Amino acid sequence: MTIGIANLHPIIAIVSGVLILIQPKLLNAVIAIYLILTGILELGLLR
Repeated sequence: MTIGIANLHPIIAIVSGVLILIQPKLLNAVIAIYLILTGILELGLLR
């Protein structure tokens, strides 16, 4: 199985959710990283 952009969004969301559940203090950092990665993926800067 190859990991494409369509597969990365759900993986990033699951990892982010798990990190927030484990360590709620990371909420701001996890959201910021998620938004940055989503923006980079949507712009096509990361393939």
